[in-house]
Amino acid sequence: MSKYDIENLIKTSKGSIVDVRTSSEFAGGHVLDSINIPLTELPSNIDQLKALEQPIILCCASGGRSAQAEKYLHLFGIECVDAGSWMNLNFYKNSFA
Repeated sequence: MSKYDIENLIKTSKGSIVDVRTSSEFAGGHVLDSINIPLTELPSNIDQLKALEQPIILCCASGGRSAQAEKYLHLFGIECVDAGSWMNLNFYKNSFA
């Protein structure tokens, strides 16, 4: 999915934003209305993730963990996209608020 597609999802309030950073990183700042499910906790939260509005827009600090999460969640048939850094995603969200 391209940057434009992610911006369009944010602009139209489609999908769910999931931040895969640690709880302490998330507490230090995050995208408004995002939920925190750390990368290491994805396996025990598959049912919760499947219940979220899809596509799931994944973010983390720099894009490494969200890219891993995207590959993992695709194995379970979960529609998701790696949006990279939560700060870039936050910028998009605030631009369309």
